[in-house]
Amino acid sequence: MNTTTINTLGALKQSGYTSKSIKDELRDNLRRKLKSGKPVFEAVYGFEHTVIPELERAILSRHNINLLGLRGQAKTRLARKMIDLLDEYIPVVAGSEINDDPLQPLSRFAQDLIAELGDATPISWLHRSERFFEKLATPDVTVADLIGDIDPIKAAHLKLSYADDRVIHFGMIPRANRCLFVINELPDLQARIQVALFNILQEGDIQIRGFKLRLPLDMQFVFTANPEDYTNRGSIVTPLKDRIGSQILTHYPETIAVARTITQQEAKLDAQQNQTVYVPSLAKDLLEQISFEARESEFIDAKSGVSARMSITAYENLVSTAERRALVTGADTTTVRLSDFMGIIPAVTGKVELVYEGEQEGAVVVAQHLINDAIKTFFPAYFPKIEKLERDADASPYAKVLEWFFIETGFELLDEASNETYQQQLDSIKPLEDVIQKYQPHCLPEDQYFLKEFLLWGLVAYDKLSKDRVAVGYQFRDLYSNYINKL
Repeated sequence: MNTTTINTLGALKQSGYTSKSIKDELRDNLRRKLKSGKPVFEAVYGFEHTVIPELERAILSRHNINLLGLRGQAKTRLARKMIDLLDEYIPVVAGSEINDDPLQPLSRFAQDLIAELGDATPISWLHRSERFFEKLATPDVTVADLIGDIDPIKAAHLKLSYADDRVIHFGMIPRANRCLFVINELPDLQARIQVALFNILQEGDIQIRGFKLRLPLDMQFVFTANPEDYTNRGSIVTPLKDRIGSQILTHYPETIAVARTITQQEAKLDAQQNQTVYVPSLAKDLLEQISFEARESEFIDAKSGVSARMSITAYENLVSTAERRALVTGADTTTVRLSDFMGIIPAVTGKVELVYEGEQEGAVVVAQHLINDAIKTFFPAYFPKIEKLERDADASPYAKVLEWFFIETGFELLDEASNETYQQQLDSIKPLEDVIQKYQPHCLPEDQYFLKEFLLWGLVAYDKLSKDRVAVGYQFRDLYSNYINKL
């Protein structure tokens, strides 16, 4: 429909426009998309066979929806994506506070205006981008905020008594009429405020300060909640849960590949960073594995969850660590090193909730454990598994590497070593090259040095070498020499 030429009620009637509820609007547009084979919720990964089909069924059923899941599971992202299922424009009575449908006006303002002007009533067009309202449920939210209240200033200005419904100041929900309305963290809303939503969800009307006012609002509600909130801060009252049509459980990415896709999409890197820093594929996998390890860690509260935002901010930190080194050493380009992973620790410590044992260890130590565990998880996929007890140590594929460290007094990898120095240091350990050639012969040349360092860190993780932090880098040693030095 050409909205530029229709600006009065009469012209709208002549155009053949028919009113449609927002739930029917969403349903019809979803049906069209599904029939065409086009993706409905683009750029939301990992939910293709779980959450998204359930969400589509809820929309087809015209349900209000509760998205239930731990933090960082794209609940709000899904709600915002529903905007794309709305019609591009809808007509509203010009000047209406609650987006009155010109053919089915609700407010006193719109009804009086149409009674006075008839077909000459001016209308305006509301774009779908303006039809999304979002409210974070906090303990200080009041019924007046959501539903509305009497406005004494309006009463004085218009010289009306408090018995006149024109003195009402509408809250967020009436103003979101014919729109998507999202309430995030629903359990945080006080029980008495949740009760105020009963009529809106079931009968579609509102009550304000005793006014006998029925506004059959046309809305699509989407609520989000964290299951842990049910015990930590509050709960969704049972009658309200009963009035929400569909409750959909979200989840974290189930594979490293999906997690990588999400991180690459969400990480805020500029062109300079992408040109300066090369990130090996193994480094990307390790970074995602850290989140997987955190969700299983005995030191971290699993009920609180580990947000996907941890991987995203950790990736940004990882690239920035390498970028900083390039700037300090004057290099135009550089490659992420395994030692750069120490730069992601601030992103990890701020994103996890520790249990008592984790608090005893300390957040930084727990983050280092997670990095170590991720290395141990990936090591057998690249190199022969290291057994705790080996019958013939000399026959081990790592015997030559360990022998090199036994002969040498120490080996250091400095944090801010230039690319050339870093490569020379790793090349000095000749047996490393042999292991790489034997077990990873098809390794990309640009990934080779990361793989060499990964092999060293893996030997440390499996207690074959020792690693100590020095002021400006890491020192790797043979286990026995390290023990003797400590004595």
